[in-house]
Amino acid sequence: RHPFALIHVPLTVPSQFYKFHAPSTFLVKAHYQMCPQRAHSPSPQRRDQLELEEEDIPPDGGYGWICVASCSMINFFSWGVVASYGVYLSHYLTDNVFPNASSIDFAFIGGFNFSMAMIVSPIVTILTRNYGKHLTMSIGIIFQTAGFLGASFATRIWELYLTQGLLVGFGIGFLYIPSTAILSQWFKRRRSLANGISSAGSGVGGACFAWATEVMIQRLSTPWALRTTGMIVFIANAAATALLRDRNRLVKPPQLAFDRKLLRRYDVQLLLLWAFVSMLGYITLLFSLSDFALSIGLSQSQATNVVGLLNIGTAIGRPVIGIWSDAHSRIHVAAYLTLICGLSCFAFWIPATSYGLTIFFALFSGAILGAFWVVSSIHFRYTLVKLRFRQTIGPVCVEVAGLKDLPSLLSISWITIVLPTTLFWYEAVLSPG
Repeated sequence: RHPFALIHVPLTVPSQFYKFHAPSTFLVKAHYQMCPQRAHSPSPQRRDQLELEEEDIPPDGGYGWICVASCSMINFFSWGVVASYGVYLSHYLTDNVFPNASSIDFAFIGGFNFSMAMIVSPIVTILTRNYGKHLTMSIGIIFQTAGFLGASFATRIWELYLTQGLLVGFGIGFLYIPSTAILSQWFKRRRSLANGISSAGSGVGGACFAWATEVMIQRLSTPWALRTTGMIVFIANAAATALLRDRNRLVKPPQLAFDRKLLRRYDVQLLLLWAFVSMLGYITLLFSLSDFALSIGLSQSQATNVVGLLNIGTAIGRPVIGIWSDAHSRIHVAAYLTLICGLSCFAFWIPATSYGLTIFFALFSGAILGAFWVVSSIHFRYTLVKLRFRQTIGPVCVEVAGLKDLPSLLSISWITIVLPTTLFWYEAVLSPG
């Protein structure tokens, strides 16, 4: 027998054997040196297996929890602040702050907070790839702060468009987009839970800023409420950005701004369709409930309470959605919650004429409203399972997209929801009932 015959044994036993008796790199190299006839390219099946084995495994904890707290803070002081725009909207309309402005103007300003944040995603992805997330997010902090401070001095409607609309929207995009893919690099088994806790920050922030903004406007003024908000978000987002860490060195994502090949996949097309429909309902609910409350005869303070309780429902519901998604199919959870949210509008919102039913609907819908941000922020994991009969079965999409394609698919998703976040803001404001 050949003196190196023993090193052939680990290469012929079942793959389960490697979990406990994996051959060393030295022995594998020696095997191929002594047996050059076996040193050929691996089969397609083996190549797929090796790709999966070489993929980085997230640690599911450690510093990842610091990143969860940082992302939650960013959501708190970006999307949470935007959620309070309904309070500003009520005062802009009732106090006639800008005499020559119409409700359409205020509708588009609120829509720009979302749409501008999404539309800059390809630019943000390129800047993050070339200059890193910290510089990109610092630009976002400057944009957002300048937007709130500038809005406090606005006297004409075009100035409000530029500041509270465009600059705040750009700032949120530069802040939020670089942070979305980071938690998926740190977590695998608890990925939905981590993203649920992170996205709950926007709900908590929305509730806090809804009530705080109303108090600041009443006790100070609308301009000073905007200035105070600008100073707070600058300090908080700067601290959260400094603590954020990615694992790009290990994951090595290509960070393409827009990969058109993804658009040819039917599963991606279905995901984008769901994103469009989900955000259509999300914007309508989030920003029309305050005006709806006023339209059925509730007071300004009661309308503010409706907005605050909607965000409390969001803060409670998103971590629960994350836990449920980790335990079951994320695609099924998203589908069920989207259906239930739509049915609840017919069951509770349409017949709502009292404060109690409106509050109940705000809490209930808020709890299930954020399925898009919890489930799709992970964008699921993508692997290709190739069977022996490749020509008949082809690649099977286990889940929609993986860590390496995540930045590109996120950019496509953000562009997809620009239209519903802008135009349906117009519908939400002009058709509150």
